[in-house]
Amino acid sequence: MKENDISYEIRGLTYKVYNKLGPGLLESIYEQALAYELTKEGFDVKTQSCLPVKYDDIFMDKGFRLDLLVEEKVIVEIKLVEELSFLHKKQLLTYLKISGLILGILINFNTININNSIIRIANRL
Repeated sequence: MKENDISYEIRGLTYKVYNKLGPGLLESIYEQALAYELTKEGFDVKTQSCLPVKYDDIFMDKGFRLDLLVEEKVIVEIKLVEELSFLHKKQLLTYLKISGLILGILINFNTININNSIIRIANRL
């Protein structure tokens, strides 16, 4: 399955999770619920996956923790903020560049309108 197809499914399942739980819970609740829904649909999902950082010739184990990694192709970052900022988008783009992946999804569950709070970020390799 290609990144765009995975992204479409993630978006649909995000709506499902949001409609069942509503806004304002902990990030970890949404992470677990979305991972559960994706797994139920047959996707390979890793939660809190470590993304090491390479600097010169060394790998730093204390890299980043990805909220969700779907099919080893799409990074999903979940936020619970008043508003997604430029920094949140740049952070996900950095994760994509470090990992060599193409697509990431940034989701803010602390919103009245989830439709405006799901953002696709593409890494232009």
